Amino acid sequence: MTQQKQKSTNVYWHEASIQKEDRQNLNEHRSGVLWFTGLSGSGKSTLATAVEKALHKRAVRTYVLDGDNVRHGLNGDLGFSPEDRTENIRRIGEVAKLFVDSGVLVLSAFISPYREDRKQVEDLLQADEWYEIYVKCSLDECEKRDPKGLYKKARSGEISRFTGVSAPYEEPENPQLTVETDRYFIEECVDQILDHLRSEAMI
Repeated sequence: MTQQKQKSTNVYWHEASIQKEDRQNLNEHRSGVLWFTGLSGSGKSTLATAVEKALHKRAVRTYVLDGDNVRHGLNGDLGFSPEDRTENIRRIGEVAKLFVDSGVLVLSAFISPYREDRKQVEDLLQADEWYEIYVKCSLDECEKRDPKGLYKKARSGEISRFTGVSAPYEEPENPQLTVETDRYFIEECVDQILDHLRSEAMI
């Protein structure tokens, strides 16, 4: 795993008087990261949003970090080269960790195609704060859906380095949960995730 070189000097960590555990106790639930990974069009954002809505009804404090939304701001300076993809996920990991420290359950919806990048985020967190959710959907089905028209552009050469077409996607080897969005309705996938969170005493 590559370590990010620290460029800042003369900076010191400031210990807060209110700790993560205090915020979790106030919220009456644990905090952590649900990391949705999968091909474009697999349903990551749709699923993360639906899960957040279900959790909100249960008074769970949440926030969705969505790939496209983040690239409009925080990561607007990054492209889609392997190096930029890695930096994209590194930044998201640090932001997600801040949310976890604040006592929030984060739902991160990113293709995040490289195992090493996902592992780098996992290593920022405690073991019981990381939930890798593989949103599994066949490439054929993702192309049929193609909600943003990206596969069509990738096949015609308008988009280079497109995951699943001209760039690799490394499937999770041991995800905490796999949901197959080409086999089950969105409501069924949400129920699978909620059941898993309950079994882990997350909610």
